[in-house]
Amino acid sequence: MNDQLRRAPAPDLLPRFVQIVGDKYAVTDAQTLAPHLIEGRGLYQGRSSLMLRPGSTQEVAAILKLANETKTAVVPQGGNTGLVGGQIPFDGELILSLTRLDKIREVDAASNTITVEAGVVLQRAQQAAEAAGRLFPLSLGSEGSCTIGGNLSTNAGGTGALAYGIARELVVGVEVVLADGRVMHLLRKLKKDNTGYDLRHIFVGAEGTLGIITAAVLKLFPRPRAVETAFIGLPSPAAAVKLLNLAQARVSGTVTGFELMARGIIDFALKHGHGNRDPLAGQHAWYVLLEVSSQQDKGLREEVEHFLADAVEQGLVEDATIAASLDQTKAFWHMRHTLTEVQKPEGGSIKHDVSVPVAAVPDFIAEASAAVIALIPGSRPVPFGHVGDGNIHFNVSQPIGADKDAFLARWVEVNNVVDKIVLKYHGSISAEHGIGTLKRDSLVKVKDPVALALMRDFKKMLDPNGILNPGKVL
Repeated sequence: MNDQLRRAPAPDLLPRFVQIVGDKYAVTDAQTLAPHLIEGRGLYQGRSSLMLRPGSTQEVAAILKLANETKTAVVPQGGNTGLVGGQIPFDGELILSLTRLDKIREVDAASNTITVEAGVVLQRAQQAAEAAGRLFPLSLGSEGSCTIGGNLSTNAGGTGALAYGIARELVVGVEVVLADGRVMHLLRKLKKDNTGYDLRHIFVGAEGTLGIITAAVLKLFPRPRAVETAFIGLPSPAAAVKLLNLAQARVSGTVTGFELMARGIIDFALKHGHGNRDPLAGQHAWYVLLEVSSQQDKGLREEVEHFLADAVEQGLVEDATIAASLDQTKAFWHMRHTLTEVQKPEGGSIKHDVSVPVAAVPDFIAEASAAVIALIPGSRPVPFGHVGDGNIHFNVSQPIGADKDAFLARWVEVNNVVDKIVLKYHGSISAEHGIGTLKRDSLVKVKDPVALALMRDFKKMLDPNGILNPGKVL
């Protein structure tokens, strides 16, 4: 990008940027800025002297217009829940916080759409849909704090991706501010719009490097009339894949969740997670959290019971329990959503957000586990994730009693070992968290060179001065 780019705003420019949003929404206090400078896992510590909190698309446009004219770098930020460092200002860049863009502009139940601004917290979007008798299916462990803009910028996946798709598949229309301050208005609710290139998806998953998403039209779905949730103990990931195929073939409802968890991560959840209880009487090597949804209000539970009984006879399931109440359902999902946090008390954790074809999941887990244990004897692989779409969070906790810093110093070494196995199975080194800073150097090694060149061309065309989230992705 342009060598004249100002990583930090020049002192004489600060008043001009502040004037756009007003003193009240320009943050310079070090204590207030501090939480916006660190990534949730503590991997990255940034620096910045100014955060702007615009309250409208027009203010975002004015900020970017000035930034582009003065070649001042800007780092967009939503709920700051990203896990690859994409939201952190490393070199004093101006932080563009989108949290004040928090209006739910419209819920259109007839069109099955919701129009929201980028700063709307995911949970609020879910609740607004529910109030209209609809379902917004994107669901993440951080849904109480992550924002729609961040979800789209990272192309978030989550537990509902199996049935409803990832963030990109939920986008109907977008409003985007380009690097030069122009606003692209594509907030349409049309399922069919064949008027040339589809520009919406260029900005989804771009992590704020091509433009700033300020609002979006998202898909809604009818709320299921019946939902059954089961916690299942089984012998292996291979049994889990067979169980998934059996469920999709046998149960008339839709499999809307299928989460695989190793016993090791369940132990962490029981030891460190608040309110978690062992869901089954005995211990099992692997577990699946199964959710099935139906538009029929009767008969689903009986179907799930019969399906599980057949799976036991086939040796796929060792034990299972179906949630008897809404509270028990919430408890099952609460345990699943705590799995990221409960690793912290166990010391250093080297993480991988990867995907492989569903059929390859068992072999990938076995091979990657053996490889990291051979590399670091005593290390503890605790894989879990959305096996229904091949997305495994292959996390490795440090050996018991090991030095945390020494273990984390081998992050790249462990990543290289795991990534090599991912590529062997024609998978992806980033399934749903994005590239950010953490995986930027690895992207060059795994991306098709023609595709990578096109990505760079897009960046140069849409952001010729390199002001948007510099140093991220590319």
